[in-house]
Amino acid sequence: MSESNVKKYTPVLTKKDITMLGIRSSLLQASFSYERMQAGGWLLAQLPYLERIYKDDKEGLSAAMTDNLEFINTHPNLVGFLMGLLISLEEHHEDRSVIKGLKLALFGPIAGIGDAIFWFTLLPIIAGISASFAAEGLIIGPIIFFSVYLVIWLLRITWTHAGYNLGVKAFEKLQENSDVIANSATILGITVVGAMIASYVSIELLPVITVGTDISVGIQAAFFDTIFPKLLPMGYTLLMYFFLTKKQANPVILIVSTIAVALICSFIGLL
Repeated sequence: MSESNVKKYTPVLTKKDITMLGIRSSLLQASFSYERMQAGGWLLAQLPYLERIYKDDKEGLSAAMTDNLEFINTHPNLVGFLMGLLISLEEHHEDRSVIKGLKLALFGPIAGIGDAIFWFTLLPIIAGISASFAAEGLIIGPIIFFSVYLVIWLLRITWTHAGYNLGVKAFEKLQENSDVIANSATILGITVVGAMIASYVSIELLPVITVGTDISVGIQAAFFDTIFPKLLPMGYTLLMYFFLTKKQANPVILIVSTIAVALICSFIGLL
């Protein structure tokens, strides 16, 4: 980070602000779309604090809002940690590439950790215990479930403070190694996005090749999955990326076109 950026830093957020940010993290899914996922709610939760940080710096605020409207899909119960971490870097006027890189690198792993802890472990166990009590007519059943979920929600504030404090303590280290961290975070983020393509995009060809009278081999299994698994999803994603970046295509048009192509290919028996 340049010397001029260091001088710009003045602490403007209080503990109360960070607490409110943790509460506002509940807005994460207030605006959801398949183009940007949780980006609208992500920005909405942080906007009052970004406005306080950048004050009359309209260009800085515009850049921060633009970056925060980029695609994100993470776990609602743990998002406060990431919000706290990144808002501390915004407050320090850290380089935008570092902020974007850390966001891109961390939202996927946080989602995975949150899913494993909450959706797949804690809540199913608590729901089972609560349901068994409720089945016997005991009011303690729903009380247990509600209480646990209330604690989970209140912990958003704790995660947010933890992320913010980590950002403040790590700022000098980030400042010294900003280029390395930005590049490393970007590489990790690209890796995470690549894994998301394989998980979220599915294209399977239905036609089969008949050999003799008894053997039928699917084109997908025989060729594409054998030579290069997930080749079609990767190719289609890169095609959409080309249209978005090189042709400046409207994302809504690409989404509608994708739906139309899927329907037509399904109708003719290709997909």
